[in-house]
Amino acid sequence: MKYKIIIIYLIAINIIGIIVNIADKQKAKHGKWRIPEATLWTIALLGGSVGSYATIKTIRHKTKHKSFMIGFPLIISFQCAIITFLLFKTEFGSF
Repeated sequence: MKYKIIIIYLIAINIIGIIVNIADKQKAKHGKWRIPEATLWTIALLGGSVGSYATIKTIRHKTKHKSFMIGFPLIISFQCAIITFLLFKTEFGSF
């Protein structure tokens, strides 16, 4: 049950990341007001890093920004390490 809530949250935040990155790309194409980069980073840090990174690679958005191309994979790695640590800690007791 506790994992179900976490999984639902991660799916939701990744969908939000996908939508926001696509919206920002569309705004960029049409010269409209853009979504602040801080918002894109915040979504990634809150767990939407996988969806955000997959989207920027797929639609080729922000790919010239080294901070995004390096930062998002680093966030993904860090989040995977945290999840792995928490799973092992709860599964096998404390270290």
